Amino acid sequence: MSEAVKGFQDFTGKEGEKYAELKKLIQETFERYGFEPAETPVIESESFVKGENSEDEAVSDIYKLKDKGKRKLALRYEFTFQLKRLMSNKKMPYKRYEIGPVFRDEPANSRRFRQFTQCDADIVGLSDVPSKDEAEILSLADDILRKIGIKPVILVNNRRLLNEILDDLKIKSKREEVLREIDRFDKVSESEMKSNLKKLKAEKVLDALKQGEDYFNQFEGYKDIVSLIDYCRIYGFDVKFSPTVVRGLSYYNGTVFEIKAEGIKETIVAGGSYMFNDVQCSGISFGIERLMAVEKLNGENDKYLVISLNQDRDAIKLAQRLRYLGKRVSVFYGKPSKALEYANSYRFNKVVFVGEKEVNSWRFKVKDMKSGKESLLNFARLEKEKL
Repeated sequence: MSEAVKGFQDFTGKEGEKYAELKKLIQETFERYGFEPAETPVIESESFVKGENSEDEAVSDIYKLKDKGKRKLALRYEFTFQLKRLMSNKKMPYKRYEIGPVFRDEPANSRRFRQFTQCDADIVGLSDVPSKDEAEILSLADDILRKIGIKPVILVNNRRLLNEILDDLKIKSKREEVLREIDRFDKVSESEMKSNLKKLKAEKVLDALKQGEDYFNQFEGYKDIVSLIDYCRIYGFDVKFSPTVVRGLSYYNGTVFEIKAEGIKETIVAGGSYMFNDVQCSGISFGIERLMAVEKLNGENDKYLVISLNQDRDAIKLAQRLRYLGKRVSVFYGKPSKALEYANSYRFNKVVFVGEKEVNSWRFKVKDMKSGKESLLNFARLEKEKL
């Protein structure tokens, strides 16, 4: 039996159910906040995928391929760049979400995959006060994370502020390299970072980023952060200013944010604001696989196994009624002992026996597989329940 290629994985059983539940919850929340769905191709032209950001680490890790016509193609590595095409002729603001697989040709480990499911929500065409829209996007993230049992720590910064600080320090050359080094703040030691910044003649930037609010208040970019903090409070949650948050993609030009959680070192959600086609935009991205490492969903949704004891027609009728009422149901045809073994294997928490006696009374014995307790299910009462 062949194993999955390193960096790729199967989801079945309990993990498959968890994956599907997370995906559904994220999608429903996106739509409640007024984002409409979009679907885009997994394969694009290599030049379109690279765009103007070919030096970014994520872009350098794209999967490249050719078709029979020798055209240079690539697997999508994220969803944001495709907005350049989707936003054409849309009335602003255009709010879209997309959920699906993205690919990175990079070293894989237990937290980093070569194929993962990304869930993006973006607002194209921000209002006259961008922090209003950015706060809504962060509220969406806070909402999702709390629903899955995570207390998020939302860190925000501003790329305009960082550029103003570099201007103030007279750091003119290799600025993208300087920003990439700052972005590694929580990944390397301070001594290593100082050494690397010294090579770029930018060692003083680290001391500047440790200054207090009085220092940052002199810059216009910091006013955007103060505004964002205020709007987030209106939504009912707090964010924390973190001057070392940069984000790796060079197209960010305004607010950037990362969300952390207990139990995992890596960032679980991230995003920021950027300019596409001379239109200011902002977006956020969730990775389902990363969330699966920290989620605390209770997974207590009822899952019924209807066991037919030579009463197939009526077992099917009962299963259909339960499905119409929103329950997850499978029908088992065979011996009760085999059925209970099957129920345990696939984590059915309720089993319903459908025999001649039960059909005659239309009252069915239901066994709770966790507690072992039994109860009666009245089909006549089920018939009266509204969908």
